Amino acid sequence: MSSKIVITIDGWSSCGKSTLARQLAAVLGYIYVDSGAMYRAITLYFLRNNIDFKKKQEVINALENISLEFIFNPASNKSEIYLNGENVEYLIRDLIIAEKVSEVAAIKEVREFAVRQQKKLGKGKGIVMDGRDIGTVVFPAAELKIFMTADNAIRVQRRFKELYPKNPNISIEEVKNNLEMRDYIDSNREISPLRKADDAVILDNSNLTESEQFEKALGWAKEIIQKKERS
Repeated sequence: MSSKIVITIDGWSSCGKSTLARQLAAVLGYIYVDSGAMYRAITLYFLRNNIDFKKKQEVINALENISLEFIFNPASNKSEIYLNGENVEYLIRDLIIAEKVSEVAAIKEVREFAVRQQKKLGKGKGIVMDGRDIGTVVFPAAELKIFMTADNAIRVQRRFKELYPKNPNISIEEVKNNLEMRDYIDSNREISPLRKADDAVILDNSNLTESEQFEKALGWAKEIIQKKERS
């Protein structure tokens, strides 16, 4: 029996979910899927094509024209997202996308579309996926579920440091407002709200270095993999 497992990482914005997921996937030789990038790419398509998020049929029609895939880029040493054949990995990181992505991700039809794709990707196990509802909705039977959190002020600083090089005009206040808005939408939406799975382990990285949080998570993963190998 294969000893590969499914690892889910859910949590608040700017907690370092994607960084941790990438590190775990690289060390374990697993596939990393950035579910947030999928929602961001859908948001980019909607904005480019002036899709009215509030019109159900318009959203359904738009989703029929969206093809998403992850392709490994040897130059960046990571899988990057392609929207209808175009690499949009860097376009989707703009603040304009961040301001709209939670609203788009709250749409029932959008979530169903993304979840169907995510479930397909995890069928063969050996996958690390991060997002908001991965441990609760996409892979409720995942062997390791991590829920990441951090102090709000620390999250704002991290997000600011990430965005400032790309947009030197951005202010701390803008970043704080954006995070608060996303937290509210993510945790209050009707479809798949952000919440900790009952069997998830909490990883509060407010006072942890990147390497400390990685070692902690890797330890959890190895313990579960070893148990599976013995059974």
